[in-house]
Formats: sequence, structure tokens, C-alpha cells
Amino acid sequence: MNKRKIRLKDSSVDKKNSIKDTSPYVFQREKVAFEFPIKELPWTEKQKELIKLLLDKDTRCVFVEGPAGVSKTITAVYTALQLLKNKKISDIIFVRSAVESADSKIGYLPGTIDEKFEAYMAPFMEKLEELLDKASINRLRNDERFNATPVNYIRGLHWATKCVIVDECQNISFRELITTITRMGEFSKIIFCGDPMQSDLPENKAGGFSRICDIFADEDSKKFGIHHFEFTKEDIVRSEFVKFVVEKLENEKHTWKPKINK
Repeated sequence: MNKRKIRLKDSSVDKKNSIKDTSPYVFQREKVAFEFPIKELPWTEKQKELIKLLLDKDTRCVFVEGPAGVSKTITAVYTALQLLKNKKISDIIFVRSAVESADSKIGYLPGTIDEKFEAYMAPFMEKLEELLDKASINRLRNDERFNATPVNYIRGLHWATKCVIVDECQNISFRELITTITRMGEFSKIIFCGDPMQSDLPENKAGGFSRICDIFADEDSKKFGIHHFEFTKEDIVRSEFVKFVVEKLENEKHTWKPKINK
């Protein structure tokens, strides 16, 4: 894996006057050296709005909140691939909580951490297959341009020139979300995707997604490139069936939407 060291401000070096450059260094991989086609999908206006926000050079972090079927994850993956192709980043990292989406647990999974987490990569791989041809997926994977990691193992990491997609954030605690966002280094973007209605956490444990969205949904956060983007049930594109189900559940007095302790 090739890495190089770059200055944030090369122009700060005045060779004539021998002024010492005090700008920080950033260690990063060489950018991808080959082309790969990305399929365009029939994006809705709301999805285009999110893509534009994510691709903006001043955007560092976006909390994407919305119900099932609004294309939160595939929009994030599409954006990450565009950044990778345009050499704005060097890697894509997919982060999830190792929480199963069922009341009955599957139990112990054999193998290494990577092998254990392979099942949790299924949504990410599904989106890659929708956006890339098989040859491009294999080439990017062989070049180690994307990988997945459980949120449990990210403490101490430093993400520079990467696009990080944190999926199913409703299953991540507030402390874990803080650990995740504070891994961010220079030239990176991070996208948090979540739906508070679909928490798989035990009833006595609240996720932290709604809370962290509220904290950063202000003008001061926008000045630092942090945004909160919200989809509603009107933005569901998966199917009319899912839109009907979500609407019924939102109207149901005893919905399973968790209460967040603030």
C-alpha cells in the first residue's frame, strides 16, 4: 500500500527568504490510478440535493436521517465512489454496529474479524453492485480501496483523505458516535445514515443518533461543514408498499420508535 506525505499549504514555503514551513503533514495513500464507470440512477430532486451537498468541497460531515426506502445508503455510496474516481479521497470505509436486525440472535460466527463482519457488509456490496460493473468492483477490492469495520474497533484510528459511511446509525450509541466522528482527519468526509424508527437495540438501550443530529443541526455547525439532512416518508422510492407501511407505523400510537434519553 503506497502512502505519501503532503503539506496542507505548499505555498507557505518561501524559498527565497528560507521561511520554515510550519504547515502540518498528512499521510495518505496514492489516489486510485485507474478509471471505473459509475452508473447514473434516476435520482429524485431530494436525492440530487443531498448528492450536491455531499460533493461540496466545504462539506465535512452530514447526518442523513430518514425512513426506510429513501436511498440513504446508496446515495452515500454513490457520492463516495465519485470522490474516489475524482481523486478527492483515497479510500472508502464502511462502518456499522455489529447489532443483528432480529430479536433472535444468530450467535457465534467463526473466523477472523473480517470474516465475521462479512455478513454486515451485504448492504454495502449490494449498493456497489448496483453502481459498478463486476470488473470494477473486483479491481477496487483487490486494490483495497474499500473496507468495512465494526464500530467496536475504530478507537485510535485516524481517517485522512477517506470517505467514511456510517450506516444504520440508529443502532449505535451516543458514545460510539462521538468516537466515530472524532476519527476525522484532513481531506475526509463522513456520512452518518440512520432511521430512528428501525432500531435493533434492546428496549432498555437507546441509540444516540437522534441526539447527535439535534446537537449539530445549527448554523454554527454548518460553518464547520457539518450538516443535518432529513428525508420524510414522502421521499420513499423503494415501493408504494413500503411508503404505506411507514405511514401506518408513524401514525400508530404504539410504534417501536425508541425514545432518546437526552
